[in-house]
Amino acid sequence: MPKIVFLPNEEICPEGMVVDAAAGENLLEVAHNAGVEIHHACDGSCACTTCHVVIREGYDSLNETSDQEEDMLDKAWGLEMESRLSCQCVIGDEDLVVEIPKYNINQVNEAAH
Repeated sequence: MPKIVFLPNEEICPEGMVVDAAAGENLLEVAHNAGVEIHHACDGSCACTTCHVVIREGYDSLNETSDQEEDMLDKAWGLEMESRLSCQCVIGDEDLVVEIPKYNINQVNEAAH
């Protein structure tokens, strides 16, 4: 069973977290089930970039990106070669190390409260 390591993120997961996941599970759902509240303004329909993550280890074990995901990723803040939309990631057989970027393009979260 793969382990998913969420690196510390000041707002979402300050201490970082390690969780078990089964191959075939969705990364965003695994995160939410573990209490790691990655933003997802489009409810996981690949229509925004708020669930953008960077896969620091295990990238090649994930499913391939679709054209739609690649088009959306082009709009993500802080895009890197190992960037993915967590709502589109299907976990493979390898452990993952996941970094949640400090910022995303979510106007609701960035608005003053």
